[in-house]
Amino acid sequence: MTETFDALTRLVAAGDVVVLSGAGLSTESGIPDYRGPSGAARRHTPMTYQAFTRDAQARRRYWARSHLGWRLIARAAPNAGHHAVARLQAAGLLAGIITQNVDGLHTAAGATGVVELHGRLDEVTCLDCGNLTSRDELDRRLREANPGFDAHIAQVNPDGDVDLPDEAVAGFRTVDCGICGTGMLKPDVVFFGETVPAPRVAECFTRVERARALLVLGSSLTVMSGRRFVIRAAKHGIPVAIVNQGPTRGDGYATVALDAPLGATLTALADRVAGPTRQGSVHPAGPGGRTGRPGPPRAGLAPTGGQPATV
Repeated sequence: MTETFDALTRLVAAGDVVVLSGAGLSTESGIPDYRGPSGAARRHTPMTYQAFTRDAQARRRYWARSHLGWRLIARAAPNAGHHAVARLQAAGLLAGIITQNVDGLHTAAGATGVVELHGRLDEVTCLDCGNLTSRDELDRRLREANPGFDAHIAQVNPDGDVDLPDEAVAGFRTVDCGICGTGMLKPDVVFFGETVPAPRVAECFTRVERARALLVLGSSLTVMSGRRFVIRAAKHGIPVAIVNQGPTRGDGYATVALDAPLGATLTALADRVAGPTRQGSVHPAGPGGRTGRPGPPRAGLAPTGGQPATV
């Protein structure tokens, strides 16, 4: 463990690291993971974009569940892992942060220029007029439309919804866009069956290809959405480091793989390479764009192990 942590430290200390984070980074903030130690298997089929847009009953079920689950997401605060990543960025060691999470906790911890691959739950878009509003505003409108709505929350899922029986949501009232008056509202996240916007994916590939190393945090890399960046890094001879609790589908590409709790491990890493925390050294980021400008190309370091990359 010590030798692996030392190898991770050397990799990050060299700088120009791109971070790719997943749901496991947010479990210490109280948001469960599907596949990690705190995870639980889904009890219902994930909402697809096709079902959401074509089936009014499916939308009602989604918004009823999400309306209750949003309370957990809204209360969540950045944990030690998020703050450690922000410290690494403030120390000039990161060339970018890509997250598969939709909770906005990297930005809340003070990180800037975060590429949110799958969007954010705290924003809502109108599929007709394109208007973007805050989830807090939608929450207020849904509370007004559903006074006294309450139900037993059996399981809160990582994407911010809850498991509810159909009879509990039969009377739930949805609302339309508050700007155009009739438009269909959707959380500004990528649903199953929906593709990540091509420019966003392209920017992530660019960041990875220009990095000196890729650091994966809290992702099992089960789905290709995140694993493709690990494959791309390996293909370009860029070392990959993975910190996760449990095995991942990217371990075969990793130069360094550490199975350990994220919060304590990343705090120790930041202490080692960025110096101890100083009060006021990291400030929360204000509102702004969700992507930053990639840095100049850097020379990659050949990985010392792993499997040949295949695409």
